[in-house]
Amino acid sequence: MAKGPQPGDKAPEFELEGTAGNFKLGDQLGKRVVLLFYPGDNTPVCTKQFCSYRDNSAGMDSLDAVVVGVSPQGLDSHNEFVAKHNLNVPLLADQAKTVAALYGMVGKLPPGTKRGVVMIDAEGVVRYRHDHRLGLDFQTVDELREALATVPV
Repeated sequence: MAKGPQPGDKAPEFELEGTAGNFKLGDQLGKRVVLLFYPGDNTPVCTKQFCSYRDNSAGMDSLDAVVVGVSPQGLDSHNEFVAKHNLNVPLLADQAKTVAALYGMVGKLPPGTKRGVVMIDAEGVVRYRHDHRLGLDFQTVDELREALATVPV
């Protein structure tokens, strides 16, 4: 069984610095939230993932949710990653892997965060989670939209 909150569990509160400023989960009540956990900036699969979201920005905008990426790199690395690839998803710096641990997304291999998605409803309850087994694939915008359709507004 996967560690971390499962659908129906209250989402653990956290606050992290990000490329679009400070992000506090509690400030998002009333909105759906999509947490995109990923291993690292400027790695082949992660770059492909976030560039695909950039390339389908209309699809991302249509999700009607607050979407953020979470990985263990610092803000300087995230800002460079965003600038280099013109990314449109804010990235949060979880250098101590505290949030990854809270959500059961700590991996065994460096850099230490697994690829996965957690969707939280407007009341702060986890409604969907997907843990990628190998981390070599990711959910497309269409797959995110399909999963988010099951999450109450």
